Amino acid sequence: MGQIPINFFTEDLTFTLKQKGLVRSWIRDTIVAENHRLRLLNFIFCSDHYLLSINQQYLSHDTYTDIITFDNSDIEQEIIGDIFISIDRIRENAHSLYTNEKEELHRVIIHGTLHLLAYSDKGKSAKSLMTEKEDFYLAKRTF
Repeated sequence: MGQIPINFFTEDLTFTLKQKGLVRSWIRDTIVAENHRLRLLNFIFCSDHYLLSINQQYLSHDTYTDIITFDNSDIEQEIIGDIFISIDRIRENAHSLYTNEKEELHRVIIHGTLHLLAYSDKGKSAKSLMTEKEDFYLAKRTF
């Protein structure tokens, strides 16, 4: 099968994603199930401060967020993207949502992946479909 073009990086904090191989396979399987082709996908785990500066610079939003997804592909149904995830937000959201950090992180990882698969969370029906898809693919995990 060769190298799966999914990379994990950290910026301005110490964080190690557990079970990288299983996470890669899960993401790849999700992309294939949605009839897309994976070319390159980078996950960048960072702090609130780091993600806030990206949000301000690129999106003109002056708010903290858990995730920002950049779709870098010009070809329909081809995945090339960068997904920035705030580990600070993941930890805080997990606490406030009464879930654990692993579950919250996996939900955010699949949420960003679904954005690259052309799903939106703008509007009530789109958000409902996004949540349904998140739940569906979270249930597919074998780890």
